[in-house]
Amino acid sequence: MFLKKVDGPRAVTLADGTVMTRADLPPASTRRWVASRKAAVVRGVLFGLITQSEALRKYGLSDEEFSSWVAAIADHGEDALKATALKKYRQP
Repeated sequence: MFLKKVDGPRAVTLADGTVMTRADLPPASTRRWVASRKAAVVRGVLFGLITQSEALRKYGLSDEEFSSWVAAIADHGEDALKATALKKYRQP
C-alpha cells in the first residue's frame, strides 16, 4: 500500500476517544459548508491534524471566518454552526 507523504500526523485521537484521520476532513473542493463540515475542520485544527494556515489555504477561508466558527463552537457548541440557527446564537 502506498501512503502519500504529508506533514503532520495522519490521525489524532479526539477528547471523546474517537480517532480522526485526514480522510474525515471535507474535500478541498467543498463549496457548501454545512455545520458538520465546519465542525470537522475546526476539530482537525484544534487537535493538530492540520495547521490553521493549511486549513485556511486548502478551503479558501479567511481568518475571520474560521475564528467565528471556533468562537461559535466554544460559546454554544456545534449547533451554533447551523445557518438556520444564526439568529438564536448571534450576539446582540
